[in-house]
Amino acid sequence: MTSWEHPVNEGALCRKGWSAGGLVGSRERLTTPLLRDRSTGEWRAAEWDEALDVVADGIRRVQAAHGPDGVAVFGGGGLTNEKAYALGKFARVALRTSQVDYNGRWCMSSAASAGTRAFGVDRGLPFPLADLEQTDLLVLVGSNLAETMPPAARHLDRLRERGGRVVVVDPRRTPTAERADDHLQPVPGTDLALALGLLHCVVAAGGVDEEYVATRTVGFEAVRDAVAAWWPERVERVTGVPADDVRALAAALVAAERAVVLTARGAEQHAQGSDTVLAWIDLVLALGLPGRRASGYGCLTGQGNGQGGREHGQKADQLPGYRSITDPAARAHVAAVWGVDPAQLPGPGRSAYELLDALGTQEGPRALLVHGSNPVVSAPHASRVVQRLEALDLLVVCDLVMSETAALADVVLPVTQWAEESGTVTNLEGRVLLREQALTPPAGVRSDLDVLAGLAERLGSPGSFSTDPAVVFDELRRASAGGPADYSGITWERVRREGGVFWPCPAPPDDAWVDGGDADGVVPHPGTPRMFTERFAHPDGRARFHVVDHRGPAEPVDDAYPVHLTTGRVLAQYQSGAQTRRIRELPDTGPFVELHPMLAGRLGVDDGGLVEVATRRGALRAPARVVPTIRPDTVFVPFHWVGVNRLTVDALDPASRMPEFKVCAASITAVTAATGVAAATRVVEEASEARLATAAGPR
Repeated sequence: MTSWEHPVNEGALCRKGWSAGGLVGSRERLTTPLLRDRSTGEWRAAEWDEALDVVADGIRRVQAAHGPDGVAVFGGGGLTNEKAYALGKFARVALRTSQVDYNGRWCMSSAASAGTRAFGVDRGLPFPLADLEQTDLLVLVGSNLAETMPPAARHLDRLRERGGRVVVVDPRRTPTAERADDHLQPVPGTDLALALGLLHCVVAAGGVDEEYVATRTVGFEAVRDAVAAWWPERVERVTGVPADDVRALAAALVAAERAVVLTARGAEQHAQGSDTVLAWIDLVLALGLPGRRASGYGCLTGQGNGQGGREHGQKADQLPGYRSITDPAARAHVAAVWGVDPAQLPGPGRSAYELLDALGTQEGPRALLVHGSNPVVSAPHASRVVQRLEALDLLVVCDLVMSETAALADVVLPVTQWAEESGTVTNLEGRVLLREQALTPPAGVRSDLDVLAGLAERLGSPGSFSTDPAVVFDELRRASAGGPADYSGITWERVRREGGVFWPCPAPPDDAWVDGGDADGVVPHPGTPRMFTERFAHPDGRARFHVVDHRGPAEPVDDAYPVHLTTGRVLAQYQSGAQTRRIRELPDTGPFVELHPMLAGRLGVDDGGLVEVATRRGALRAPARVVPTIRPDTVFVPFHWVGVNRLTVDALDPASRMPEFKVCAASITAVTAATGVAAATRVVEEASEARLATAAGPR
């Protein structure tokens, strides 16, 4: 293996990657369609034609009674670009429904919203990941890169080896924080206040790049005025981060010739996630960083195709190429590629959680098709989602295994996994990569493209639905042409030959799509590894500052629920765990509750003792892990198992519609071994400085 063949991970894989073949030949793989008898709850095997007929008949019945929006589609950020594109097209052309969204809404939508508003376009990293090695100061906000993206963590080590500095902002001292030079440990849900305080210090120190701000941005004066109120001592009272540490980091940012700020789910999965990202973008813009080599802002993706999955139409408000579904020109362009009247395309629908929350209601969808997602485990306030799924007239799930969501379905369709199909994915850098089929699928298994094509035919859909991913990609290219995420100059052959191509990559003007690629005598566009070097994507070429302010979590702690609950990942599991929990090489520990020794002492619980974490939505019992690496006012539970997200709150960011997974108010009690009931005394942090700061706000 060479770095050219694997330019991002250099051939390295994390533990999950090395064991990903564990489901090949597994007895738990689904290999035949299944139909469930609702009266008995029993399953029976069916032939594919029968199963697809049942689904198509159910769709027709629901839409006859409730209209096109009576049927909804829910996708996933792990689908290939081709499948994500086909799913969005199927929803809008074959079903004519506006009710389509995907689980990536819960992953990167706040960063996407902020990036679009600030820069005019959303691409996770506007520069290659390897640029991190060449920066002088890297600030990771809410990222545990060492456990969630282990191959990428080598860039942190190389950066430090050449004298650079890494700062981690996280309520927990994670393995990533252990590899950093400095660790700031704020109260969950206060990253925005920290960013405001840093910009306050930058302004006070005269560290603003005034020429850059004047020539490349708009809106700074209002932001300068707003952050004047966020002096370091106020930031300390809100975040718990010492004022001297705030000043020190601001001084380091001003002194650094090159600096990068990266956010991830810890900063973004909040009811104020978009504003939090905008605050950090305001900071890097004031320093004049975006567009400079090894500098700027970026967002770390959270799913296998987290970037590409949101670019091509499976999101409620978007059409292929990252176009807005409300833009008349975008609708006309995409409709022409699809061979339909633009007036026939539906408008924007509900966002992911709002869609699930409306299922089975009088005004909401009565049928749902799920591809590449397991919302019974991954959705916030998951018990509510289970109720809504059970209220449907028809639930269809396409999956590799009998996931918790599939177990509730009326029809389960077995589909191919990553090694059994070809397709493209787009990584966090905006680099389009080709993943080619390595194995023959088991007998009886079909791809999602086959499922969509079979249903489209039965429903008499206009247009064509190919089952060949190469053909689908060529159509995707044409549909994306001229959009923010322009793939029109990218071909499978180019990706194979060059090891990946960065978007935007428009086709040469003379390319008539005759041979699917580079026209004779026309030099193809090289792709765009680095964005914003000369201009931003807004029409005037300037970035936008935004005035934002800290409001705090949607659900503050109180006497009944006195600790902050936060959730996240662990090294050995992935997302809802539907696949990784079935791989023998990966330890399936089940959920656990991480808490500080001070908190454990008040509870009278030892490491490994049983505790109960409760919120206003439910309760979970799990073993305690007593560690000094978490704040005393916070508990952490990994989200890969059923029941964890029954605790999380369904408050949504007003711009991105991202749920607030990362913080809610909770109580924690010890469970006695003798009786199995909660101990009488709940933990009430009567004089906690963090508690008082959160409740009273800045003074």
